[in-house]
Amino acid sequence: MSPLRGHVEDYLALRRALGFKLEKPGRLLPDFAGFAEAAGAGTVTIDLALQWAVLPEGASPVWAAQRLSVVRGFARYLQAVDPAAQVPPAGLLPARTRRSIPYLYSDAEITALMAAARALPSPLKAATFETLIGLLAISGMRGSEAMQLDRDDLDDDAGLLTIRATKFRKSRQLPLHETTLRALGSYQALRDQLCPAPATASLLVSTTGARLCHATVQPAFRRLIRQAGIGQGMLRARPVIHGLRHTFAVKTLVGWYQDGQDVQARMPALSTYLGHAGPSATYWYYSDSRVIPIPVPLHA
Repeated sequence: MSPLRGHVEDYLALRRALGFKLEKPGRLLPDFAGFAEAAGAGTVTIDLALQWAVLPEGASPVWAAQRLSVVRGFARYLQAVDPAAQVPPAGLLPARTRRSIPYLYSDAEITALMAAARALPSPLKAATFETLIGLLAISGMRGSEAMQLDRDDLDDDAGLLTIRATKFRKSRQLPLHETTLRALGSYQALRDQLCPAPATASLLVSTTGARLCHATVQPAFRRLIRQAGIGQGMLRARPVIHGLRHTFAVKTLVGWYQDGQDVQARMPALSTYLGHAGPSATYWYYSDSRVIPIPVPLHA
């Protein structure tokens, strides 16, 4: 192992011990170390970091800036043990990030999506995707959070769903309506019948009994979107799975306004429910949206 690759491993181990997941740096930094080795370099230089950051050829400016930022963090650490290491300055590859315009689903579109899922040829896949879509629509949780749910995270007696160590390494509990609990109970009964020996403790399982993952969920969701005829002719906002979370947030806010509620006072509660770092992140859901002025139903 080269000294630089060893420094990368030490850096990742140190930061993970402090609680950082470092999924992206964990993939990118070993690749950078290999690039440096091939170039005959034993430390980080600004020129080397720039050469690597803009790979592959034709990569977007945002992607290049993110790659350079990963190296910058490592280089700051490396300078403490290797004074020859150079730290790329911030803004060296400027890239303005722009959030995509969210697509908000109507109740009819969510119903059509669940119907398309129900028509899938595999009974287990049909039940899993219908449940996944319904759960995301009525809870506003992130798709990754739903995929990480285990069976023990659902407390039927208390009517609570526990989401553990998510985006900001925090856990939270979501109260569920009785109709949602019944729908989840029906899914679990069918899941256990069709897959009596799953390979995981996951609440939602694939046809092989494994935990769901983005690589399988995203393509399947896009096919369901096409089959349901959703978003046809839309040039800017594209219907994606994260739009279900956005729809939940917007409908909740609009419902509060329509009911004459003190929205400012209630925002911290919604922010906590969604697992946001603060209300400012939640307010973004109300901007640049094709607003649907219908209060969100809190049941399936």
